[in-house]
Amino acid sequence: METKQAEQLRLFYALWPDDAVRSAVMKVQAPMRGRLIPYANLHVTLAFLGSQPADLLPALESILMHLPKADISLSLDRVGYFTRKRIAWIGTHQMPETLAVLHKRLSEALAQQGISFDNQLSFKPHITLARDAPPPPDTPFTPIPWRANQVALVQSKTGPDGAAYQVLAMRSLDEDVWLPDASGIGN
Repeated sequence: METKQAEQLRLFYALWPDDAVRSAVMKVQAPMRGRLIPYANLHVTLAFLGSQPADLLPALESILMHLPKADISLSLDRVGYFTRKRIAWIGTHQMPETLAVLHKRLSEALAQQGISFDNQLSFKPHITLARDAPPPPDTPFTPIPWRANQVALVQSKTGPDGAAYQVLAMRSLDEDVWLPDASGIGN
């Protein structure tokens, strides 16, 4: 008898920027070379889950719903480069404690549920700007303020034009309210 393999989804949790932040980030990205990240894909990964069974979605949404409220104010004030992976990025010189706590709580919740994820020892919040890129030009820019108050559970689908992200669930970190209807967000 043949057993049906559960559908697998490539998933991650992310801080999801609004249009004003995305537009400002695109201006910093403009002089860069390599495979530029599309506007709709700009985000800060909180936890990369990789390939997970689709029937795990209710547990992942519950983890999202139970994340603590957090007031996260970022200043995207530096451009950096991951040499080994050839990734140009924008990030912050100073990670707020509230973001470190959110990342820790998310990591603990995933571990507690026995959900495998890329638990990096050193969390370095950043928005990827370009892949397969040379080091970015040293171009001064005005820091971009971002009140990072939206966290999302996102599915990555790879197609002929690269990765496309679909927000499966999102919630505001401003209040203890889960926003289950994320239809159309990030598409």
